[in-house]
Amino acid sequence: MRLHPWMALFRAGNSFTAGIFGVLLGAILATRGVPEGDYALVTIFHSISVMTFMSSWNALNDLMDIEIDSFNRPERPIPSGEIQVKHAKIGIYLMGASSLFSIFLAGYISWSGEIGIDSWIPALVIWVVALALLFHYESPSKFSLKMKDKGLPGNFAISLSVGLVFIFGAAGVSEPLDPRAWAVFFVGFFYNLSREIVKDVEDLGGDKGRNTYAISRGPEKARFLAWIVLIIGLISLLFPFVPSIGIFTDWHVAFVIPAVVTLLLVKPKLFAAEDRAAQKMIKMSMQLCLVAFLVISIIPL
Repeated sequence: MRLHPWMALFRAGNSFTAGIFGVLLGAILATRGVPEGDYALVTIFHSISVMTFMSSWNALNDLMDIEIDSFNRPERPIPSGEIQVKHAKIGIYLMGASSLFSIFLAGYISWSGEIGIDSWIPALVIWVVALALLFHYESPSKFSLKMKDKGLPGNFAISLSVGLVFIFGAAGVSEPLDPRAWAVFFVGFFYNLSREIVKDVEDLGGDKGRNTYAISRGPEKARFLAWIVLIIGLISLLFPFVPSIGIFTDWHVAFVIPAVVTLLLVKPKLFAAEDRAAQKMIKMSMQLCLVAFLVISIIPL
């Protein structure tokens, strides 16, 4: 089997961004520098845990969406036949086990080293919350809230899991309440929520059995809601640079200008019904945001 279908199944780019970049950024924001000693090791294992967790979730999502993807995205690895269902299940289990093992190693390092298990517990709580979100989003169990099929609650769950990555990174260095990490949490949450709504519009024709906002209220209202959420995301992006707030130095706002410009270019794409272009542009703006926050955090200015 070729490697590429597996990278597509795991959405390797997104998983890497969330796991390696997201967790590291959260840790750097909280420590105002690169973690050292045991904190560095814990951050590494947290990054691996998130990356494999997201890979498992993404693959599970594809497995649950075979029928929908056969219509919307027939080129995806499972509906195209590049990866068999039984092999996809093995991949899901392996990634899930890797995430669990990595979080165990992070806990062991904290318990046996200078950090202490009490200081690491908030990170474990966040990991468990993410697991609960996965269960209540994807699982068909009668105990699940089945948020995937309930429109906005499902979008909310996905976006919450994205934002929590930064808090998870901060919690790994014993700073789960760091205001910089929480500022980026809100940016990531609103950006991703807007993008998820647009993606539901994009998938409107094949989302059988789901009650997305685009299906229940129509694509035009969904696009308008996505734009409103994105405006809230813009406010959350600029808010930490307000001098009286003092989370970030005010003139550091210059570093997020490319992200702001890209975000403002989303509106004409949205209202021209160019949904794929719009959600890609939202993603690009969010990536520019994260790079800007990383630069602000590691370069003395």
